[in-house]
Amino acid sequence: MGDRWQYLALMGACLLLTLPLEFVLRARVYRRPVRLVLALLPTIVVFVVWDVVGILRHHWSYSPRFTTGVMLGVMPLEELVFFVVIPICGLLTYEAVGYVLRRRKGERA
Repeated sequence: MGDRWQYLALMGACLLLTLPLEFVLRARVYRRPVRLVLALLPTIVVFVVWDVVGILRHHWSYSPRFTTGVMLGVMPLEELVFFVVIPICGLLTYEAVGYVLRRRKGERA
C-alpha cells in the first residue's frame, strides 16, 4: 500500500477493530443512527473549524506524501474522516464498557 493511503487505512483499521464492540458487547452505536449523528455533529463542526483556522494561520499542514490529495477546501479529506471515525470508536468503547459494567452489576445483585 502506498504512503498516500496510510492515513485512510489507519482510520479503516480503527473502525474495523472497534466494530466487534457493536455486536459482542452490545454497544448499539450503529443501531441508533439518529443519536450517532447528533453526537457527531457538534464534534465535527468544532474540529473542522479549528482545523481550517489552524491551516489558514499556518499553525500546521499535512504532508501530501501521506494523504490522497483530495481536498475539502484547505483541509484534506483524511481530516474529516478522522473527525468522524475517532468519535465513533470512542462511542463504541464507551457504550461497550457501560454494557460490561451494567452486566457485572446485575450479576452481583
